Amino acid sequence: MLKQQLQQKLQQKLSPQQLQLIRLLELPTVELEERVKHELEENPALEEGKESESDAETDESIGPNDEESEATDANEDLSLGDYLTEDDIPDYKLRELSERAEKKEDIPFSVGESLNEHLLEQLGLRDLPEKEVKIAEYIIGNIDDDGYLRRDLSAIADDLIFQAGLEVEEKEVERVLKVIQDLDPPGIGARNLQECLLLQLQKREQTEATRLATRVLKDYFEEFTRKHYDKIQKGLNIDEAMLKKAIREITLLNPKPGNDWGGRMDEAMTQVIPDFIVDSNNGELTLSMNNRGVPDLRINREYADMFQDYANNKANQTSERREAVQFVKQKLDAAQGFIDAIKQRQETLLRTMEAILYLQRDFFLTGDESTLHPMILKDVAERAGYDISTISRVSNSKYVQTNYGIYPLKYFFSESMQTDSGEEISTREVKKIMKEHIDAEDKRKPLTDEELAAILKEKGYVIARRTVAKYREQLGIPVARLRKEI
Repeated sequence: MLKQQLQQKLQQKLSPQQLQLIRLLELPTVELEERVKHELEENPALEEGKESESDAETDESIGPNDEESEATDANEDLSLGDYLTEDDIPDYKLRELSERAEKKEDIPFSVGESLNEHLLEQLGLRDLPEKEVKIAEYIIGNIDDDGYLRRDLSAIADDLIFQAGLEVEEKEVERVLKVIQDLDPPGIGARNLQECLLLQLQKREQTEATRLATRVLKDYFEEFTRKHYDKIQKGLNIDEAMLKKAIREITLLNPKPGNDWGGRMDEAMTQVIPDFIVDSNNGELTLSMNNRGVPDLRINREYADMFQDYANNKANQTSERREAVQFVKQKLDAAQGFIDAIKQRQETLLRTMEAILYLQRDFFLTGDESTLHPMILKDVAERAGYDISTISRVSNSKYVQTNYGIYPLKYFFSESMQTDSGEEISTREVKKIMKEHIDAEDKRKPLTDEELAAILKEKGYVIARRTVAKYREQLGIPVARLRKEI
């Protein structure tokens, strides 16, 4: 039964300007550079260069917040500018507005050979029927960055039928996959870790150790991953020395054979570029932003003058001229909004980093990890005068260069705990002690979480076993059983 109801709701919506600022806050330096370049290419009203005083005065007269400008827009029926896009206006009306005085030439760059290209190149040397070549190319396209094929062969066969129009059975796909698995690098195209390691062993010189390693992976893979070495010894009826040789052969294999084929562009994208630079000199700290790749931005003078000229000649306001005015105004408003958002981003990042610098001053002066104080997002938010969500966005994917190395901002955040004497310390210090003891442990009898908790208690840190387990997992250290060696 349908019923009509009247509901009153209070909803908070972000303006486009606020959304733009949020997105810019989350971007690290490298991505910000790309975002600025994209905006410069897309908006002819935006250009590189420092803003002059006359530019600032003109910007005020064309800004979206100017009451007089808004009134004029309303009187002249120009309020549609906020909703018009370039697609709404004929090309011939916008050609003179879209052309820029100077066009930048694309700079060519070279990248290293990708894994996909490396495999296709080898495939071209194989004498395969055309149908199998198409199947192989599709399989290679589905191999991930680690070098694994993590899709079911039946799903690949279905895709080939519907997308490529090839009547293919699963057995054919598997037969072609065997060809790909024979390519370089060894282990490529495996569907799981066990198959990956076995494929690599097949290409190694067949010695007693490699043959034994193959048996371990084939018949005792689960026991091997769980380090139940006693069960493997008993099942294969071998001594500890032989088991060590087999395990050594396995540890020399590459569990991710595709990792060596990252192109230069991938490396550039993963290269850490600091967003902040902190210098320590004679007990004084100096903070600066790393804006070397982000140019100064300003409004294009020609576009601003064009808008003033169109807006002032109200007597000649034809429908085509109004559309032209709207296009120019839209681009000017977008350019000014982007400039303001960049400025606000810089200010927000700087104030946040200043707060972190104040709270962790001892570390930036000495580089000693033990001097880091407990610090959470709320502490920085209160100091900087921002919301916690803003601090979270700023600290994500941002780095600071210090006299002692480059650190992610998240490095400086940690919870606090108290010692048995009531002293407040950072959990980072506790994790450091745990790691030191685990690194120095007897690998034949690794320390359990209970034993680690007892060691910490002796040092004055009263921590429950489950908390020790949580810290160990945060450090990326497996349980004692999986750290055992023979």
